[in-house]
Amino acid sequence: MREFFVNVTRYPRYLVAFTLGVMASVVEPLAARRSNPVTAVALVGAAISGSISLTLVLRAMVNGAPMA
Repeated sequence: MREFFVNVTRYPRYLVAFTLGVMASVVEPLAARRSNPVTAVALVGAAISGSISLTLVLRAMVNGAPMA
């Protein structure tokens, strides 16, 4: 039973490491392109629209919209 709990405690560390790795692999190429003003504006716009979309989706999920 001890081995089971040792394995379970490894999953949060794996999740954090995996998430940071994915974020680093996404942000690194975008950071190299920020010197171009057009690309910088597009990246800011994409970040803003993504955060608005995520907010709206989460708000709809939490409020529990009634089923039709």
